[in-house]
Amino acid sequence: MKILHLSAVRSWGGGEKHIENLCLEMAEHHPEATNIVLCRKGDLFEQSLQKQNIRHCTSPVFTNFDFRYALKIMVVCRKEDIDIIHIHDPKALALAIAADKFTNLPPFIFSKKTSFPIKNRKSTLYKYNYPKIRRILCVSEESKKVMSGIVEEFKLKQIYHGFRPQREKQLLKPEVIRKTLKIPEGKKIIGNIANHTWPKNLETFLKVAHHLIHKNDRKDVHFVQIGGFDRETPGLQKKLKELRLEEHLNFYGFLPDASSCLPAFDVLILTSKSEGLPNVIYEAAFHKIPIVSTNVGGIPEIVSHMENGLLADAFNAEKLAEQIIFMLENKETAKTFTEAAHKNLLKNFTTKQMARETLQEYKDVLNERRI
Repeated sequence: MKILHLSAVRSWGGGEKHIENLCLEMAEHHPEATNIVLCRKGDLFEQSLQKQNIRHCTSPVFTNFDFRYALKIMVVCRKEDIDIIHIHDPKALALAIAADKFTNLPPFIFSKKTSFPIKNRKSTLYKYNYPKIRRILCVSEESKKVMSGIVEEFKLKQIYHGFRPQREKQLLKPEVIRKTLKIPEGKKIIGNIANHTWPKNLETFLKVAHHLIHKNDRKDVHFVQIGGFDRETPGLQKKLKELRLEEHLNFYGFLPDASSCLPAFDVLILTSKSEGLPNVIYEAAFHKIPIVSTNVGGIPEIVSHMENGLLADAFNAEKLAEQIIFMLENKETAKTFTEAAHKNLLKNFTTKQMARETLQEYKDVLNERRI
């Protein structure tokens, strides 16, 4: 079978890593499935696909409805004799539907990678209930629960994104990473990896830093934030100054292979207010970094409070700060958490499982099964 993966996003993050991991795993263990990715021309995702040697093609996407991308879908499907179109974001879904109006495209599979509900609008409900969509693969049980607007519920399937250990090659020692990031001598690193988008709620990240630095007088810590700058960035930089954190926190922007910095972190902190399932949770578990996170989306499906990490309610900066202190001051407990998280990851959340389950859905769709 031939699968065409559609991505029309501008940034590069966990969703794009999912596509790459799926293609790499299929190529290695399921050669009966040929995967081709159609992505935005000239963006970070295209560069990453080139680096991973994943077959792909490109199209410009300068507006929310750039018909050149829809035209490219038609061309690739006809030229490559595509069997299934796997769509990975809402913009690509809208463009695929537009293309289907001009030609009879193969069946669609859509991946729901976030945990916020679809809007109760006629146009949105039409898009997600489009009859050509045969499956909606939800990244977590929480992502599945919020799809209440789907008429044919049998289409909803939950498949966790997987972790691919082969991609996590620790080439640099923590002391080298600290030097590269210019971390002051003797400081413990509290790190966050997330693009500057509203679901990541990085304002709470800044408030957590303020609690530790100025209210708890923890001048022994330094905060590291890695992720692509976006529309939220100017407000975050302004807030950084207001909270007097310039000497205690760095925004590094997008860094290739950001997860390679994780071995230097003393604690990973996630402050999201909405999540599907952040890939950095997997990466931290693999590198045995203590995890402190908000209790949102699919995160509690992987992080169990007081078993393999610590969870707090979204926006509760004071509680998150307390949990970071707990991790720093209770090293044996933190080590127990990280060992449990690592074991859970390799047992339940690998790309082998993800690829096997996804391939079965491809086969079921092609055989018109309803399971």
